[in-house]
Amino acid sequence: MKMILIKKASFKTALLCFGFFAILGCKQKENKVGDTEKTQQKPNILFVAIDDLRPEIGAYGSSIAVTPNMDKLASQGLVFNRAYCQEAICSPSRASIMTGARPESIGVIENFTYFRDANPDIITLPQHFKNNGYETTYTGKIYHKTGFADLDLSWSRKPAYDKMTIEKSNTPGGFAKKESQEMFRKNQAEVIAKYGPNAPRNGLGKGPAYENADVPDHFYEDGYNTELAIVTLKDMLEKNPDKPFFLGLGMKKPHLDWLAPTKYWELYNPEDIQLTNQPNAPENGATMGLHPSFELRARYGIPKKGDIDDELARTLKHAYLACISYVDAQIGKMIDALDEMGVRDNTIIVLWSDHGWHLGEMGIWGKATNYEIATRVPLMIWTPDMLKENRGVKSNALVELVDMYPTLCELAGLDQPEHLEGKSFMPLLSDPDQAWKPAAFSQFPTPALREWAANPLSQGMRETYFGPLIEEVEDKIKSQVGDDWNRDLFENKLMGYAMRTNDYRFIVWKDYTKKDSEPLFYELFDHRTDPNETKNIASENPELVKQLLEQFNKGWKGNYKQ
Repeated sequence: MKMILIKKASFKTALLCFGFFAILGCKQKENKVGDTEKTQQKPNILFVAIDDLRPEIGAYGSSIAVTPNMDKLASQGLVFNRAYCQEAICSPSRASIMTGARPESIGVIENFTYFRDANPDIITLPQHFKNNGYETTYTGKIYHKTGFADLDLSWSRKPAYDKMTIEKSNTPGGFAKKESQEMFRKNQAEVIAKYGPNAPRNGLGKGPAYENADVPDHFYEDGYNTELAIVTLKDMLEKNPDKPFFLGLGMKKPHLDWLAPTKYWELYNPEDIQLTNQPNAPENGATMGLHPSFELRARYGIPKKGDIDDELARTLKHAYLACISYVDAQIGKMIDALDEMGVRDNTIIVLWSDHGWHLGEMGIWGKATNYEIATRVPLMIWTPDMLKENRGVKSNALVELVDMYPTLCELAGLDQPEHLEGKSFMPLLSDPDQAWKPAAFSQFPTPALREWAANPLSQGMRETYFGPLIEEVEDKIKSQVGDDWNRDLFENKLMGYAMRTNDYRFIVWKDYTKKDSEPLFYELFDHRTDPNETKNIASENPELVKQLLEQFNKGWKGNYKQ
């Protein structure tokens, strides 16, 4: 059990925080004996989480995504052009963000380990704010799932369900259409009967991958949760108007299944949707580094092996884009509520996604890889008193999602717990182009031979229609690694560690249970000439590999030193 201690903020940090929030002002209060003292007004936090969103929004250069609200926020705040998750899968990424520690440090590298079971005494981000006088609450998806939501320790109150005038939908699979509901119900019942109650958890028994239904925004969960967040905000302000809040708003889309009201589908002309021009795996890349698109293929109507044809691929991308626009509209409603309730001028807004997503790039559909397309995420922050010249600026500094915890602490003037493994990017708000840390780190265990939740393959996955696909992938790995093949190693112990520097992505594949073991394979991509990571050049550049390996072996701590 790790003991968590709290350290005092340095004098320099305290001065910086004071200066940064000077514009928010100090309010005078009288104590019981008549003396007057100044107290810093604590900023509120709106913490907006989005699931499975790659930087496919206008502010990040998407030529097609209709995202006016996120684009507006980006134009008023600071956008991080090179932000990276610590693992491209939901639970490890979110556990890392919320604890401020990296996946292996907290023992969460797949979706089924609850971070609190593995770290009973760790202080989470909202827990730290709660312990420092904040009202903390959330709606939607902040942690991986409700069972992992740390309800007793992270949050000070429940959402204002009693104030809702909209009824929450509760249909099978969340679908609006009867045929989709029946398909979901039937498929789930079949796999439960054959493989037991955990079969749905392991990804079997799914309904359609997408749905276009003429329903109001609140029918689907993100619309409902946004309305719930708004009434909860109002309730907090009415009951405790002088108490700062930390409000988490978690958007489930564009996570599969891609369910969005018709009006968001109608924002796009299918003929304008361009498919990837990179349908092939990286030349000389690691065969264990790409999976067979299990997450998408588990859905009804998706081919269980082979290529996704162009017509279906265009429909799938259309569905993903519709969900992005649906989410964007909800975020706009939430930010408007801050303005309408008069608290925007003292509220920090931070918006992030837990990881990216392949939409056919490298021949796959899904998250769960160590490549740029899966690990790079949108991240933006708005503060009331940002310098005018820095609003709408894009910083190319390498930042990580694990950096959000110390950043929000520093912005709010809170001490930082000792266990944090990120670096506050608050200084970038005043100088976005300054020299910053030289590397960002991500990881993922053998995507090819794990389920998309990063857990080892279940018996159900091996026995169903995925069985031949798994054998096909396994044969490719054996062909590439030769005598290094070992089933236990490749299925259970092999980890890909990615280091993103200014110019390169460097991936080291090794046994994570033996830190000093020799790497089995290297991948190296030069982002100056190959930003889409189409060719692994490691074998052609042994000296560069040696140099990058030396930097990699310093770890995240060694790379924090300028």
